[in-house]
Amino acid sequence: MNQRSYSTEAVILSRRNHGEADRLLTIFSKHYGKLRVIAKGIRRTTSRKKGSLELFNHTRMLLIKSKNMDLDADTEIKNDFSPWRKDLKRVGVAYHLSEVVEKLTPESQELGSVFDLLVLAFEKLDKMKYEQLVRFLEELGFLGRNREVPKNLDEFIGDLINGELKTKKFLKTLR
Repeated sequence: MNQRSYSTEAVILSRRNHGEADRLLTIFSKHYGKLRVIAKGIRRTTSRKKGSLELFNHTRMLLIKSKNMDLDADTEIKNDFSPWRKDLKRVGVAYHLSEVVEKLTPESQELGSVFDLLVLAFEKLDKMKYEQLVRFLEELGFLGRNREVPKNLDEFIGDLINGELKTKKFLKTLR
């Protein structure tokens, strides 16, 4: 492998279409933190990578460094969390967790413990509790351990991101 490419485990947090056939992805990787990468040609019907780059997938990605944005060269699914993908409530909670991680983490900073916590939360999404969201905030340094949890966590997160979470209503489902 040359120095222009690197491999990492990652979870796909968000995506949006770019151009005619590409997709911009925000991933959270084990060793490099939050990254924005481009998946070239992913929206073509002939793309072999299409299913591996779905939201929330836990993957192993081979990325190529580029001047503007790193490129996805190859992706292997480690866990697609299929047991809960058809449950709208669980998918909503996954969106919420992804949004919290995306909004509260800096770019390109390794946060392996947050990555592990996110994967664990997705694995146990059917048993996800409000306290686990608090653990994310503790791991990210926004709440001190054993400190009193704010009464309105939604408002607290809103203050941190200087705005509102799109998925804030899913906080209520965790309680």
